[in-house]
Amino acid sequence: MQTDKNSVIIIAEAGVNHNGNLDMARRMVLEAKAAGADYVKFQTAVPELVISVFAPKAEYQKETTGNAESQLDMCRAIHLPLSDYAELKALCDEVGIGFMSTPFDLVSIDCLAPLGMDYWKIPSGEITNLPYLRKIGAQGGRVIMSTGMATVPEVEAALDVLASAGTPRTSVILLHCTTQYPAPLESVNLRAMDALAALGCAGVGYSDHTVGTDVAVAAVGRGACVIEKHFTLDKTLPGPDHRASLEPAELKELVDAVRRAETALGDGCKQAAEAERPNIAIARKSIVAAQPISAGEMLTEENITVKRPGSGISPMLWDSVIGTRAVRDFEYDELISLQ
Repeated sequence: MQTDKNSVIIIAEAGVNHNGNLDMARRMVLEAKAAGADYVKFQTAVPELVISVFAPKAEYQKETTGNAESQLDMCRAIHLPLSDYAELKALCDEVGIGFMSTPFDLVSIDCLAPLGMDYWKIPSGEITNLPYLRKIGAQGGRVIMSTGMATVPEVEAALDVLASAGTPRTSVILLHCTTQYPAPLESVNLRAMDALAALGCAGVGYSDHTVGTDVAVAAVGRGACVIEKHFTLDKTLPGPDHRASLEPAELKELVDAVRRAETALGDGCKQAAEAERPNIAIARKSIVAAQPISAGEMLTEENITVKRPGSGISPMLWDSVIGTRAVRDFEYDELISLQ
């Protein structure tokens, strides 16, 4: 799990890509660990408490699972029983990866509370669910909240509910998100992270539903402190989310790319990097003799010029050198000195 407070937290979103199979969920824990993710995250729900019998499927769900079954029946088939999550948490502890699961109803919150998760994860769809937000807020823990489909006033309203229940916004990380699977690039709007950053929370991250890894890495460049990405053991498996997910090798590529990006971001202090210090004298220039100069001769714009290397008098001192007398003889191209 994440140990460096300055590192980007990478959440491998297993979600329901285990298709309701506990053995597959266990394999996903191991694959997330092998890929180098900080957390593996599941989705906990009692489908009958989340979805009414009249709730239609999303278009992407129809495309990936057909339209023969209802959204409720689809979710019944791919969710684990509540009793399985303690076992998955124990496996995560055993192999050394953080465990998270998103609750989608109040009973699922009660199921997960004893497991001692580092963060509560609020999904985009619950950001307007007042009873749910109150119960999460009352847990008093750290929260990561996705903000797909939401406006800034809606996000602020949710933050106010969490705060009034016991979880201040300084304990909440907001994830920018586009709730579509996969999300078209033109819908991503990473600049909206800036609007979330202005809300005074603990940080801003990005939950990525685009194809590939480029956008997630770009989000790190915009200051994301958390990256969440769906993954699957096999994109061709039946189920609503596999097609928009990464396979294990791709998840490893994402982790490596994020780590490279955060290394390249540095500390923000503009100064000469250690790697480039040896090149200062090579690439910069100094004041040199443009022709042979005799001792005592006045230095003028005609007999001095600027050339590499940069180990002599900086050309920024040109005006203070002009009009002085040569302290000794100088050969053509020799570095000028003043003493």
